[in-house]
Order: sequence, then structure tokens, then C-alpha cells
Amino acid sequence: MPQPPRTAPAAPPARAPELAAPVARLAASQLRRMRAIVDAAVALAEKGGFEGVRLRDVAEASGVALGTLYKYFRSKEDILLFALQEEMEKLEAALAARPGRAASALERLDDFFARATRGLTRRPNLARAALRAVSSGEHDLAAKVAGFHLRTTRLIVASLRGEPAPVDGALGEGYGDGRERAIASVLDHVWFASLVGWSGGLHSTREVTERTRSAAELLLGAPARG
Repeated sequence: MPQPPRTAPAAPPARAPELAAPVARLAASQLRRMRAIVDAAVALAEKGGFEGVRLRDVAEASGVALGTLYKYFRSKEDILLFALQEEMEKLEAALAARPGRAASALERLDDFFARATRGLTRRPNLARAALRAVSSGEHDLAAKVAGFHLRTTRLIVASLRGEPAPVDGALGEGYGDGRERAIASVLDHVWFASLVGWSGGLHSTREVTERTRSAAELLLGAPARG
């Protein structure tokens, strides 16, 4: 027995033109709220470090309700990680504007880590707060922490290769060979561990770069300094 022809499902009604503008305005207002929240948290961190960032104070300083703040960020660690990613974006822009001109891979790495360390620690209280946020171990923030390390690793590979780092996208298989990615991953961890030591008062920013350089010398087979 022949089956009746199937009819295509009705298409969803098109969005009325008058609704598009309110949606765009809402997105813009959300961005403004997020910007205000991050700026308030950064200001509080610069004054009082990690302990100085209390979500009620952030909400009050940014002019949003505490419930509204939670729509954008899970915790103060989440906000500080966002601020840290912005610092890394600034570093990327600075490296693109003034790339290192050293001839050897070791010299390029030395220049990169010196600039990265200066940039990250120029506001010490904020840097310590952000490093504590990265080290918090919050499961919900794992993807963002991984993104921070991935971005750093990508910049290190670019320094190894003597070329501008990709602006967008993850560190894919097509960027750098396996050895370069392995070296970059180790140096990222050495640098981050040294920064955590700096944040705890164990050593100076100069020692952060010296420790990272020593690791680079060992990985690249360069003669270690006495």
C-alpha cells in the first residue's frame, strides 16, 4: 500500500526584526558588566592581594548585584584567571609589536621569559593573587587553567622557532614538532613553578628568569653556566 508523502517539518518562525536590537543591546550590557566586575576585582587584588578580593566587595565596587556576578563568574579564582588571560593577551601583543631579535634559540627564550616575567609581576599583588587562583585546584576551572598553560606553551614554541606566535587557536599538531612542544611544556612548568616560588617570597624575579634559563640550557644541550 503506498505511503502518504512525507511533509517537511515546518521551519521555525523567523526572529522579528524588532527583537534583534534588544538582543544586541543586552550582549553589550553584559560585556560592560563583565568588564566592570573584572576591573573591580583587579583593583581590589592590587590593594589587598588574593585575600582582598571578596565577591561581595567586587559586586559592590562594580555596581552589580551579587547574584548577577555569579552569572558571569563562578568564584573569585575564576575572575582572577580571566584577568590573567588578559595579561597574557597583552604579552602576545607586545611580542608581536616588538619581537625578539636574538639569533639563537636560547637567547630568544631568555628574552621571552625576561619580558614575560616583568610583564606578569609588574603589579605584584595582582600577580600573586592570579598565581594563587591558577594553583587553587578548583575542578571547574581546569579548562581555563589548561588554556593559560597552552597559551604560554604556544609562545615558547614561537620563541624556539624564532617566529611570531599564532594569535588565535590552540597549539595544534601542525605548529612546532614534537620535540619543540615537549621542550616548551617543560619550560612552561619550570617558569610557573618559579613564579609560585616568587609569590611565596622564596626568590626574586631575577631568579625566576635564571632558573628558567638553566632549564632551557639543559633541554637545548647548551653548556650550563658555573
